[in-house]
Amino acid sequence: MSGADYSQEELLICNFARMLGDLPGIRHVAVGALSPIPGSAALLAQEQSNTDMRVSIIHGDANNPFTDGGRELFDCAGQGRIDAFFLGGAQIDGAANINLLGIGDYPDLDKRFPGSFGSAYVYFVIPNVILFAPEHTKRVLVDKVDFISAPGTSSANVQRPGGPKALVTGKCVMAFDAGRFTLQSVHPGVTVEDVKANTGFDFDAPETVPETPAPSEQELALLRTRIGPNIAKTYPDFAQKVLGVAAP
Repeated sequence: MSGADYSQEELLICNFARMLGDLPGIRHVAVGALSPIPGSAALLAQEQSNTDMRVSIIHGDANNPFTDGGRELFDCAGQGRIDAFFLGGAQIDGAANINLLGIGDYPDLDKRFPGSFGSAYVYFVIPNVILFAPEHTKRVLVDKVDFISAPGTSSANVQRPGGPKALVTGKCVMAFDAGRFTLQSVHPGVTVEDVKANTGFDFDAPETVPETPAPSEQELALLRTRIGPNIAKTYPDFAQKVLGVAAP
């Protein structure tokens, strides 16, 4: 844990969970592989929800209802049965375009990444997509991505029920609307000037930017006692290191 009463990861988890709770009509949240923070947040939102919210973590078996990998996930999304999803990118620009392909001029890339998989598809069909960039630097948050793996916006003649709603980074929370990001809050110890200095694109900001709310005692108790043992089934190292919960 950090010197505070909570860790940076717990701050992000609790704010992700609140975000999911504030979005209307969230019945099913899906989380991709290698996403312990969004996965923990989805389980926390489920625990706090007064509805029958479903959570599908596409990694391991514990919280994964799919037996055929991505194909079932994409079918489910295309049928409108997933309401929220988390996406990251090696690069994210001010238009919410994400790059998962590589750095440099395509096709002669300087560095190649694993690829887009279904990011473009889920970006279009899942109504609420939350972008996540733990590393808040100009290397990740760029003026213009080198390659558009998934576009943040589409022209008016394109049917698109889905798209980005927010961007959460290691420094702040931004909302996305009308093709631009707006700074909503800065994490404890971070200033607006720090965010601007480490962001490669322009964004809007109110005159006064609040601090990202700290986790409540109730949220932390739920996270460490109920969510921790659950997420440990999928991400045992994360659960032990961040939440102090031993693997089952």
